[in-house]
Amino acid sequence: MSGDDRPTEHVTRATSPSPAEPEREPVRVVITGATSGIGLAAAVELARRGDEVVLVGRDQLRLAAATDQVYDASGFRPAGFLANFAVLDDVRRLAEELRAGYDRIGVLANNAGTVSPRPVTTVDGIELTMQANHLAPFLLSALLRDRVARIVTTASGAHRWGVLDPDDLSATLRDYQPLRAYGTSKQANILSAAEAARRWSEPLAVSYHPGMVRTRFANESRLIAFAMKRAWFMRTPAKGAETLVWLAHLAPSALTNGGYYADRELRQPGPHAADPDLAARLWWASERAVGLR
Repeated sequence: MSGDDRPTEHVTRATSPSPAEPEREPVRVVITGATSGIGLAAAVELARRGDEVVLVGRDQLRLAAATDQVYDASGFRPAGFLANFAVLDDVRRLAEELRAGYDRIGVLANNAGTVSPRPVTTVDGIELTMQANHLAPFLLSALLRDRVARIVTTASGAHRWGVLDPDDLSATLRDYQPLRAYGTSKQANILSAAEAARRWSEPLAVSYHPGMVRTRFANESRLIAFAMKRAWFMRTPAKGAETLVWLAHLAPSALTNGGYYADRELRQPGPHAADPDLAARLWWASERAVGLR
Protein backbone atom coordinates (compact mmCIF):
# COMPACT_ATOMS: atom_id res chain seq x y z
CA MET A 1 0.00 0.00 0.00
CA SER A 2 1.36 3.44 -0.87
CA GLY A 3 1.71 6.35 1.53
CA ASP A 4 -0.10 6.17 4.86
CA ASP A 5 -1.04 2.62 5.79
CA ARG A 6 -4.51 3.75 6.84
CA PRO A 7 -7.25 3.89 4.15
CA THR A 8 -8.09 7.44 3.19
CA GLU A 9 -11.42 8.58 4.59
CA HIS A 10 -13.98 9.51 2.00
CA VAL A 11 -15.18 13.08 2.06
CA THR A 12 -18.60 13.47 0.51
CA ARG A 13 -18.69 16.26 -2.03
CA ALA A 14 -21.72 17.87 -3.53
CA THR A 15 -22.30 16.66 -7.06
CA SER A 16 -24.66 17.97 -9.68
CA PRO A 17 -26.19 15.10 -11.65
CA SER A 18 -27.21 15.89 -15.19
CA PRO A 19 -30.96 16.15 -15.91
CA ALA A 20 -30.83 12.63 -17.40
CA GLU A 21 -29.28 11.11 -14.26
CA PRO A 22 -31.03 10.49 -10.93
CA GLU A 23 -29.43 11.37 -7.62
CA ARG A 24 -26.66 8.82 -6.96
CA GLU A 25 -25.33 7.51 -3.68
CA PRO A 26 -21.51 7.56 -3.46
CA VAL A 27 -19.91 4.11 -3.36
CA ARG A 28 -16.45 2.73 -2.65
CA VAL A 29 -14.91 1.34 -5.86
CA VAL A 30 -11.71 -0.72 -5.86
CA ILE A 31 -10.12 -0.56 -9.32
CA THR A 32 -7.29 -2.85 -10.38
CA GLY A 33 -5.04 -1.76 -13.21
CA ALA A 34 -5.77 1.80 -12.08
CA THR A 35 -2.47 3.48 -12.93
CA SER A 36 -3.18 4.08 -16.62
CA GLY A 37 -5.69 3.60 -19.41
CA ILE A 38 -9.27 2.61 -18.67
CA GLY A 39 -8.66 2.05 -14.97
CA LEU A 40 -7.21 5.51 -14.36
CA ALA A 41 -9.86 7.18 -16.52
CA ALA A 42 -12.61 5.41 -14.58
CA ALA A 43 -11.01 6.33 -11.25
CA VAL A 44 -10.84 10.00 -12.20
CA GLU A 45 -14.44 10.10 -13.39
CA LEU A 46 -15.87 8.18 -10.44
CA ALA A 47 -13.95 10.33 -7.95
CA ARG A 48 -15.05 13.47 -9.76
CA ARG A 49 -18.66 12.31 -9.33
CA GLY A 50 -18.20 11.81 -5.59
CA ASP A 51 -17.26 8.13 -5.21
CA GLU A 52 -14.42 6.87 -3.03
CA VAL A 53 -11.98 5.13 -5.34
CA VAL A 54 -9.23 2.76 -4.23
CA LEU A 55 -6.43 2.25 -6.73
CA VAL A 56 -4.50 -0.97 -7.30
CA GLY A 57 -1.37 -1.05 -9.45
CA ARG A 58 1.88 -2.96 -9.77
CA ASP A 59 4.33 -0.04 -9.99
CA GLN A 60 4.94 2.31 -7.04
CA LEU A 61 5.81 5.37 -9.12
CA ARG A 62 2.87 5.02 -11.49
CA LEU A 63 0.56 4.38 -8.53
CA ALA A 64 1.72 7.59 -6.86
CA ALA A 65 1.23 9.52 -10.09
CA ALA A 66 -2.26 8.08 -10.50
CA THR A 67 -3.29 9.09 -6.98
CA ASP A 68 -2.05 12.60 -7.74
CA GLN A 69 -4.09 12.70 -10.95
CA VAL A 70 -7.26 11.61 -9.15
CA TYR A 71 -6.62 14.24 -6.47
CA ASP A 72 -6.09 16.98 -9.05
CA ALA A 73 -9.37 16.09 -10.78
CA SER A 74 -11.56 15.60 -7.71
CA GLY A 75 -9.95 17.02 -4.57
CA PHE A 76 -9.96 13.51 -3.07
CA ARG A 77 -6.71 11.59 -2.59
CA PRO A 78 -7.40 7.87 -2.96
CA ALA A 79 -5.72 5.01 -1.16
CA GLY A 80 -3.32 2.99 -3.27
CA PHE A 81 -2.32 -0.69 -3.03
CA LEU A 82 0.49 -2.49 -4.79
CA ALA A 83 0.01 -5.94 -6.33
CA ASN A 84 1.52 -7.83 -9.24
CA PHE A 85 -1.08 -10.16 -10.75
CA ALA A 86 1.67 -12.32 -12.21
CA VAL A 87 2.20 -13.56 -8.63
CA LEU A 88 -0.81 -15.18 -6.93
CA ASP A 89 0.69 -14.63 -3.48
CA ASP A 90 0.56 -10.91 -4.27
CA VAL A 91 -3.16 -11.26 -4.95
CA ARG A 92 -3.67 -13.07 -1.64
CA ARG A 93 -1.77 -10.33 0.19
CA LEU A 94 -3.81 -7.64 -1.58
CA ALA A 95 -7.04 -9.34 -0.52
CA GLU A 96 -5.85 -9.42 3.10
CA GLU A 97 -4.95 -5.73 3.01
CA LEU A 98 -8.28 -4.75 1.48
CA ARG A 99 -10.15 -6.85 4.04
CA ALA A 100 -8.20 -5.20 6.83
CA GLY A 101 -8.91 -1.74 5.47
CA TYR A 102 -12.55 -1.96 4.43
CA ASP A 103 -15.54 -3.74 5.87
CA ARG A 104 -17.56 -3.09 2.71
CA ILE A 105 -16.69 -2.50 -0.96
CA GLY A 106 -19.44 -1.31 -3.25
CA VAL A 107 -17.75 -2.29 -6.52
CA LEU A 108 -14.72 -4.40 -7.33
CA ALA A 109 -13.61 -3.38 -10.82
CA ASN A 110 -11.41 -6.17 -12.15
CA ASN A 111 -9.73 -4.09 -14.80
CA ALA A 112 -6.04 -5.05 -14.72
CA GLY A 113 -4.95 -6.69 -17.94
CA THR A 114 -1.95 -7.54 -20.06
CA VAL A 115 -0.93 -9.33 -23.22
CA SER A 116 2.49 -10.95 -23.32
CA PRO A 117 4.29 -10.66 -26.67
CA ARG A 118 6.00 -14.00 -26.06
CA PRO A 119 5.21 -17.19 -24.14
CA VAL A 120 5.85 -16.64 -20.43
CA THR A 121 5.18 -18.95 -17.50
CA THR A 122 4.62 -17.25 -14.14
CA VAL A 123 6.13 -18.28 -10.81
CA ASP A 124 2.83 -20.09 -10.24
CA GLY A 125 3.40 -22.25 -13.33
CA ILE A 126 0.65 -20.66 -15.44
CA GLU A 127 0.70 -18.82 -18.78
CA LEU A 128 1.09 -15.12 -17.94
CA THR A 129 -1.84 -13.64 -19.88
CA MET A 130 -4.31 -16.18 -18.50
CA GLN A 131 -3.09 -15.65 -14.95
CA ALA A 132 -3.01 -11.84 -15.00
CA ASN A 133 -6.28 -11.39 -16.88
CA HIS A 134 -8.40 -14.22 -15.48
CA LEU A 135 -7.00 -16.24 -12.58
CA ALA A 136 -5.75 -13.30 -10.51
CA PRO A 137 -9.09 -11.42 -10.62
CA PHE A 138 -10.93 -14.71 -10.13
CA LEU A 139 -8.95 -15.31 -6.94
CA LEU A 140 -9.33 -11.72 -5.72
CA SER A 141 -13.10 -11.85 -6.30
CA ALA A 142 -13.42 -15.11 -4.39
CA LEU A 143 -11.36 -13.82 -1.44
CA LEU A 144 -13.37 -10.59 -1.22
CA ARG A 145 -16.74 -12.06 -2.05
CA ASP A 146 -18.33 -11.43 1.35
CA ARG A 147 -17.22 -7.76 1.34
CA VAL A 148 -18.28 -6.79 -2.20
CA ALA A 149 -21.71 -5.81 -3.53
CA ARG A 150 -20.85 -5.85 -7.24
CA ILE A 151 -18.05 -7.14 -9.47
CA VAL A 152 -17.42 -5.51 -12.85
CA THR A 153 -14.82 -7.21 -15.03
CA THR A 154 -13.19 -5.64 -18.08
CA ALA A 155 -13.50 -8.22 -20.83
CA SER A 156 -13.12 -7.66 -24.58
CA GLY A 157 -14.68 -8.39 -27.94
CA ALA A 158 -11.41 -10.24 -28.55
CA HIS A 159 -13.01 -13.14 -26.63
CA ARG A 160 -14.23 -14.37 -30.01
CA TRP A 161 -10.64 -15.30 -30.86
CA GLY A 162 -10.34 -17.41 -27.73
CA VAL A 163 -9.59 -21.14 -27.69
CA LEU A 164 -10.25 -21.91 -24.04
CA ASP A 165 -9.44 -25.40 -22.75
CA PRO A 166 -10.35 -25.75 -19.06
CA ASP A 167 -8.31 -28.95 -18.89
CA ASP A 168 -5.17 -26.93 -19.68
CA LEU A 169 -5.35 -23.23 -18.83
CA SER A 170 -1.83 -22.77 -20.20
CA ALA A 171 -2.58 -24.42 -23.54
CA THR A 172 -1.83 -21.22 -25.47
CA LEU A 173 1.86 -21.63 -24.56
CA ARG A 174 2.00 -24.16 -27.39
CA ASP A 175 2.33 -22.35 -30.74
CA TYR A 176 1.97 -19.10 -28.81
CA GLN A 177 0.12 -16.20 -30.45
CA PRO A 178 -0.33 -13.07 -28.28
CA LEU A 179 -3.78 -12.07 -29.47
CA ARG A 180 -5.10 -15.61 -29.25
CA ALA A 181 -3.82 -15.86 -25.66
CA TYR A 182 -5.44 -12.51 -24.88
CA GLY A 183 -8.73 -13.53 -26.47
CA THR A 184 -8.72 -16.78 -24.52
CA SER A 185 -8.27 -14.94 -21.23
CA LYS A 186 -11.09 -12.55 -22.08
CA GLN A 187 -13.36 -15.46 -22.98
CA ALA A 188 -12.62 -16.73 -19.48
CA ASN A 189 -13.63 -13.34 -18.01
CA ILE A 190 -17.09 -13.49 -19.58
CA LEU A 191 -17.66 -17.14 -18.68
CA SER A 192 -16.61 -16.53 -15.07
CA ALA A 193 -18.94 -13.57 -14.61
CA ALA A 194 -21.84 -15.64 -15.92
CA GLU A 195 -20.92 -18.62 -13.73
CA ALA A 196 -20.54 -16.40 -10.65
CA ALA A 197 -24.10 -15.23 -11.19
CA ARG A 198 -25.26 -18.85 -11.27
CA ARG A 199 -23.30 -19.86 -8.16
CA TRP A 200 -23.48 -16.76 -5.97
CA SER A 201 -26.60 -14.93 -4.85
CA GLU A 202 -24.26 -12.03 -4.19
CA PRO A 203 -22.22 -10.15 -5.20
CA LEU A 204 -23.69 -9.31 -8.58
CA ALA A 205 -21.18 -10.02 -11.35
CA VAL A 206 -20.99 -8.64 -14.89
CA SER A 207 -18.42 -8.22 -17.63
CA TYR A 208 -18.14 -5.63 -20.35
CA HIS A 209 -16.34 -4.76 -23.58
CA PRO A 210 -14.78 -1.26 -23.48
CA GLY A 211 -14.22 -1.07 -27.22
CA MET A 212 -10.85 -0.81 -28.94
CA VAL A 213 -9.01 1.50 -26.57
CA ARG A 214 -5.62 3.12 -27.02
CA THR A 215 -3.81 2.20 -23.79
CA ARG A 216 -0.30 1.27 -22.68
CA PHE A 217 -1.09 -2.31 -21.66
CA ALA A 218 0.40 -3.76 -24.85
CA ASN A 219 3.55 -1.62 -24.81
CA GLU A 220 5.78 -4.65 -24.33
CA SER A 221 4.86 -5.70 -27.87
CA ARG A 222 6.27 -3.13 -30.28
CA LEU A 223 4.09 -4.35 -33.14
CA ILE A 224 0.82 -4.15 -31.15
CA ALA A 225 1.76 -0.82 -29.58
CA PHE A 226 2.65 0.61 -33.01
CA ALA A 227 -0.69 -0.47 -34.44
CA MET A 228 -2.66 0.86 -31.46
CA LYS A 229 -1.05 4.29 -31.67
CA ARG A 230 -1.92 4.72 -35.34
CA ALA A 231 -5.33 3.08 -35.68
CA TRP A 232 -7.84 5.88 -36.33
CA PHE A 233 -10.75 3.93 -34.84
CA MET A 234 -9.18 3.47 -31.40
CA ARG A 235 -11.05 4.99 -28.46
CA THR A 236 -9.63 7.17 -25.73
CA PRO A 237 -9.36 5.60 -22.26
CA ALA A 238 -12.10 7.96 -21.04
CA LYS A 239 -14.46 6.67 -23.74
CA GLY A 240 -13.52 3.08 -22.94
CA ALA A 241 -14.26 3.66 -19.25
CA GLU A 242 -17.80 4.94 -19.82
CA THR A 243 -19.46 1.53 -19.53
CA LEU A 244 -17.49 0.66 -16.39
CA VAL A 245 -18.59 3.92 -14.74
CA TRP A 246 -22.18 3.28 -15.82
CA LEU A 247 -22.19 -0.31 -14.53
CA ALA A 248 -20.79 0.83 -11.18
CA HIS A 249 -24.02 2.70 -10.48
CA LEU A 250 -26.67 0.96 -12.56
CA ALA A 251 -29.60 0.03 -10.30
CA PRO A 252 -29.51 -3.67 -9.37
CA SER A 253 -33.02 -4.10 -10.78
CA ALA A 254 -31.77 -2.85 -14.15
CA LEU A 255 -28.66 -5.05 -14.14
CA THR A 256 -28.61 -8.52 -15.67
CA ASN A 257 -26.55 -10.59 -13.25
CA GLY A 258 -23.89 -12.43 -15.23
CA GLY A 259 -24.50 -10.25 -18.26
CA TYR A 260 -22.02 -9.05 -20.86
CA TYR A 261 -22.26 -5.38 -21.78
CA ALA A 262 -20.88 -3.02 -24.41
CA ASP A 263 -21.58 0.67 -24.92
CA ARG A 264 -23.94 0.62 -21.93
CA GLU A 265 -26.12 -2.09 -23.47
CA LEU A 266 -26.57 -5.78 -22.72
CA ARG A 267 -24.99 -7.83 -25.52
CA GLN A 268 -24.74 -11.46 -26.53
CA PRO A 269 -21.15 -12.73 -26.41
CA GLY A 270 -19.75 -15.26 -28.85
CA PRO A 271 -21.08 -18.83 -28.61
CA HIS A 272 -18.13 -20.24 -26.63
CA ALA A 273 -18.36 -17.39 -24.10
CA ALA A 274 -22.04 -18.20 -23.55
CA ASP A 275 -21.66 -21.96 -22.96
CA PRO A 276 -22.74 -22.82 -19.38
CA ASP A 277 -21.03 -26.23 -19.48
CA LEU A 278 -17.74 -24.63 -20.49
CA ALA A 279 -18.23 -22.01 -17.75
CA ALA A 280 -18.74 -24.69 -15.09
CA ARG A 281 -15.62 -26.57 -16.21
CA LEU A 282 -13.62 -23.34 -16.23
CA TRP A 283 -14.80 -22.50 -12.70
CA TRP A 284 -13.64 -25.85 -11.35
CA ALA A 285 -10.30 -25.58 -13.16
CA SER A 286 -9.80 -22.01 -11.94
CA GLU A 287 -10.49 -22.95 -8.31
CA ARG A 288 -7.94 -25.72 -8.61
CA ALA A 289 -5.36 -23.47 -10.30
CA VAL A 290 -5.49 -20.80 -7.57
CA GLY A 291 -5.66 -23.22 -4.67
CA LEU A 292 -9.31 -22.80 -3.71
CA ARG A 293 -10.15 -26.44 -4.43
